Amino acid sequence: MTKQVELKAYDKNALDDLFSGASQEDSDNKNTTTLPIDSIILPPSQPRRYFDPQKIQSLAENIKENGLLSPIVVRSTSSNEFELVAGERRLRASKLAGLEKIPVNIIDCDENAAVRIRLVENLQREDLNAYEETIGILELLAAILNLDQKNIVYFLNRMLDEEKNKVPQNVLGSDESLTIQDLFSKFGKITWQSFVTTRLPLLKLPSDIQDVLIRGQLEYTKAHAIARVKNEQAREKIIKQAIDEGLSLSQIKEIVEDVLEAGKTDKEETPFQQLASRGKNVQGLLKKHRKLLENDKKITNKINRLLAQIEELFPSETENLK
Repeated sequence: MTKQVELKAYDKNALDDLFSGASQEDSDNKNTTTLPIDSIILPPSQPRRYFDPQKIQSLAENIKENGLLSPIVVRSTSSNEFELVAGERRLRASKLAGLEKIPVNIIDCDENAAVRIRLVENLQREDLNAYEETIGILELLAAILNLDQKNIVYFLNRMLDEEKNKVPQNVLGSDESLTIQDLFSKFGKITWQSFVTTRLPLLKLPSDIQDVLIRGQLEYTKAHAIARVKNEQAREKIIKQAIDEGLSLSQIKEIVEDVLEAGKTDKEETPFQQLASRGKNVQGLLKKHRKLLENDKKITNKINRLLAQIEELFPSETENLK
């Protein structure tokens, strides 16, 4: 017995089906069989990018003792091969445990449905960090609405601007907007408004910060604090220290403040640089207020007297020759 999983964009019932059926772990035993582990192939891309080696090893040891209690989910792609839909962590651990056969639930779905199931299953992980969750939601929205992630980000920002009456209403109330709102309602962890204001900024973090977030090595509140440091070498040093020593958020903030203050000191202008900068400012003011100076002799005479006093501070040409 197989289960057909379909999803049509903008269909609320389809979203209900996707979220309720994306994790196929509770399927009854009639859907479960065993397959040679070598017959299962990975899809071209997987939503989950990082697997903790220690956790995989721990799960492998558990599988050796108790077997794989929850079957993975696959779909048939040929007579001899099955593509993984959900359960890559269990598949990796089962291979590490030396299993030759693995329990599976075989579902009947096309590539588009399989992609969406993988994305929803990934979003329902307990160990999902904020950055992974952000990317996962964007990927799911892109798959459902058939738009690229750049357009999804633009669409979400536009929705928020319209809700705040910053721009004329154009997309709120559209099929796409209703689908987005319904998806966040089904997801239940965060509103779409909060996603725009607190999660989309994560996409602008430096690449080294994004890397540790993908790996789940730093909470995103700590990552945000470290991202204030613009110097790449200094930032990487703090990242390493934060991970190696398990620093708290308050400790990280203290280190970041010290680095930023040191950076300000390094960038302090010399007295000559300060004078040169003020000289340029004065020159700019003279050009800007040319008409005023041409019509107000009182101000012009006062400026000339001040300039003469400045010139008197410097040694004359004859003195330089002595």
